[in-house]
Amino acid sequence: MKVCIVVEGCYPYVVGGVSSWVHSLIKQFPNIEFIIQTIAADRSIRGKFVYEMPDNVSEVREAYVQDIDWIGIKKRHKKLCLNKKDFDALKSLILNENIDWKGVFEFFHTRNFSINDLLMGNDFFLMAKELYIKHYENITFSDFLWSLRSMYLPLFLCLKTPLPEADLYHCVATGYAGMLGSMAKVLYGSTLLISEHGIYSREREEDIIKANWVEGVYKNVWIEHFRKMSSCAYQNANKVTSLFEYAKNLQIELGCPAEKTLVTPNGIDPERFADIPGKKEGDDNFFNIGAVLRIAPIKDVKSLINAFYYAKQREPSLKLWIMGPWEEEDPYAKEVFALVDSLQPKDLIFTGRINVTEYLGRMDATILSSISEGQPLTILEGFAAKCPAIATNVGNCEGLIYGEGDDKLGHAGIVTDTMSVSGLADAMVKMAREPEVAKHMGEIGYQRLMAKYQLSQMKATYRKLYLEMASHSDCAWTEEPFVRVDKKV
Repeated sequence: MKVCIVVEGCYPYVVGGVSSWVHSLIKQFPNIEFIIQTIAADRSIRGKFVYEMPDNVSEVREAYVQDIDWIGIKKRHKKLCLNKKDFDALKSLILNENIDWKGVFEFFHTRNFSINDLLMGNDFFLMAKELYIKHYENITFSDFLWSLRSMYLPLFLCLKTPLPEADLYHCVATGYAGMLGSMAKVLYGSTLLISEHGIYSREREEDIIKANWVEGVYKNVWIEHFRKMSSCAYQNANKVTSLFEYAKNLQIELGCPAEKTLVTPNGIDPERFADIPGKKEGDDNFFNIGAVLRIAPIKDVKSLINAFYYAKQREPSLKLWIMGPWEEEDPYAKEVFALVDSLQPKDLIFTGRINVTEYLGRMDATILSSISEGQPLTILEGFAAKCPAIATNVGNCEGLIYGEGDDKLGHAGIVTDTMSVSGLADAMVKMAREPEVAKHMGEIGYQRLMAKYQLSQMKATYRKLYLEMASHSDCAWTEEPFVRVDKKV
């Protein structure tokens, strides 16, 4: 069986989160040949992989949403003019009216044309004008036209991507990844599996509402654009998975047929943490809290540092370990370290990239200050080391920490509001002042992990899904490991 995993903006370029999940999934199925189709911002990231590709990855393909229009830089060719079939298909997409996705996909797959010529041509102008007259006449047309061009450029670049043929396309999001998976299914007749860790269109909606680069009615235009893409993925998918029940309900609310949905919780291998080293000399003098994260805005590290600064003044036994990588020239990382220089908090340690099994045994608790998550592996890894968790109320953090459904184990930590410096500080102080309660919470977290969130359970779920997809595609399934020597990675 050949599976093409389509990922956007993560694997194999960054560590942790969705990337860790993808890498783990591939390694769980050595009998399957995997092709990685990545979607990255631009060519500056080309080939900069932070993971060593497993032996069953035969190829890594890279696509970019900001790229050179290679056809456009060649010698002049005759002016692009759409026939009626292509015009109507593309118009249905722009106007979002009974979209002819098959016609759209065939147009981008079979026609050789410059995207620049398309966006700057008369046909696109006429479509934009019709959309404008129907819905947006109260704004300036020239601004509206240029906004549409900037909005559709990344999508059109994706749709021009030559896709490898596979038995199954497994997209780790809707969005641009889901569009490529949908196009592959329509063109090649393969099966399509969507696995959402966060609800893509809802996350983009939240981003756009907060954004400064888009204002007024244009926020609605962009939100509708991402909803349209997610709707396409939901309608074309054979199955759509989510990490927890609330996320599944959101998918259904956003138009995914309920019969396609399936909850598939994340899982980790608790055996990795069975014999991890414990506390070192001096660790017992502190209540050690570990934040396993990469320094990025979505992790809200600045709120975490501020919270620790105030908590440390109230409870001197606290020590915070921020464990994970950062880019030296990244603007947010510079802001984080400028904040540290300003506050000068005692007992704050930045370790850089680490092997978590070498550090979690030294921790008394873990902490997560993110403003967006799915079902964080870092909380589960902490549970494997019997560490209680402090986390913001994002994704399924509340379900992991407090339990959900028929889970009556109890609290495995403390959940607080997002971007709440006081909430994070109070939770740290409470844990440090009640170490026996914290230890009991860690035991509950371990029990919850073993009951529901083991890697073996996740593997069993995806093995069943892959077998189902293999039968749909009428392709052979073998248990023999796949190894290809001439990997294109």
